Formats: sequence, structure tokens, C-alpha cells
Amino acid sequence: MFAGIAGRYDLLNHLLSGNVDKRWRREVARSLSSSLVVGARVLDVACGTGDLSFVLADAGAGQVVGLDFCRPMLEVARRKAAEDSRTVPFVEGDALSLPFADETFDAVTIAFGLRNLAGVREGLRELRRVLRPGGRLAVLEFSSPVVPGFRALFRFYFTRVLPRIGGWVSGSRGAYEYLPDSVSRFPDQKRLAELMREEGFEGVVYKNLTGGIAALHTGARVG
Repeated sequence: MFAGIAGRYDLLNHLLSGNVDKRWRREVARSLSSSLVVGARVLDVACGTGDLSFVLADAGAGQVVGLDFCRPMLEVARRKAAEDSRTVPFVEGDALSLPFADETFDAVTIAFGLRNLAGVREGLRELRRVLRPGGRLAVLEFSSPVVPGFRALFRFYFTRVLPRIGGWVSGSRGAYEYLPDSVSRFPDQKRLAELMREEGFEGVVYKNLTGGIAALHTGARVG
């Protein structure tokens, strides 16, 4: 499904969000500012076409590695890196079986990818495994809008308008029908925070973005 929309993925992300997705990614970098230092190693899981990986690199991380399961997405990311003379390596791999040793990274991110995994708990467990003690995880994901009137308006857009525009531009309406369906089955802000704590993350907090359309959860591996 993602392979089929790789060529139009960036265009649709920016178009369908009104470019708000760019601000959300910058918020991820800000939340990890203390970890994005010279010499730090950062893993961006479910990196897609690399947009968050590039933001993290620009924020000062020593070495950012992007990982995704979908080769056509990675091909777009690598092409973008080459065009801008960037040194971000992109690796093909499974988020539920990361090809890295325990305690490898100072920070790990996953943006709009956790809900696509076969198991949320298993994903969190694997992300924690590759974090060093003291390392931080940032999860950016669609969530549940918290403003009642806005919630109803967004639901209409998300379930009725977005699939039509996405399908027309990408040629794959199914991919953009999957999006609201997968979000509806994903844990809301409070439940995801609970799951992170249950899987061993400490200091877990979350921040609603754009009225809760998306939420940014952060937590640390202490031991």
C-alpha cells in the first residue's frame, strides 16, 4: 500500500495537512533538543521519505539513521538526501525486529508509524531495546481531537474529504481510507501514555498538537 503512494506521499502530506505536518516534525526535534547534540546517535523508525530524519539532522544530531519497511519510500528518501548532499543513511528493516544491537541509540523517534505495526506493545518494547539508558523516545501520531466542535469537523474531513482527495491525487483511495480507519483503532493520548509506562518508559508526557489532531508522546529509558 505504501509502495503504491510513495511518489506522491510528500505532496499529499503537505497538501492534506495544510503544511502543518512540517511544524509537527519540528516539534519532535524541539522535544529532543537535549539529546540532539554532537556525537549523539538517533534512529528514526518508520522514516518513510525521510522528512523527520532530515529535521533531526538539521537540529544538530550527530548521526541520524532512518529505517523503514517500504523500499520505494526509502528510495525517495535516498534521492532527496543525494539531491541535498545529506549524509543520512537509510536502512530497510522491520520496526518489530530492528537490525541494531541493544542500547545503540541516544534517541529514537517514530512518526505516524506506530499505529501501522502489528503490535503497539511489541513496537514500544523494541524501540526501548535499542535505546541507551537515559535515551529518549518520541512518538508522533494522529490522535483524538480534544475540542468538541472541532472534533466533529475534523472527523468529517478525515473520513469523507481526505480519502477522496488522497485517492484522486495518489491513485490509491484505499490507502487514504486506511488512514482514518487505522487512527480510529489506535490508542488515544492517555492510553498510549499508559502503554509507554507499562513497557518501561519513565517520565512519560504528551502534548496535543493542533487541537489533538496529533499528539507527541515522549519518555525515557532509565534502566
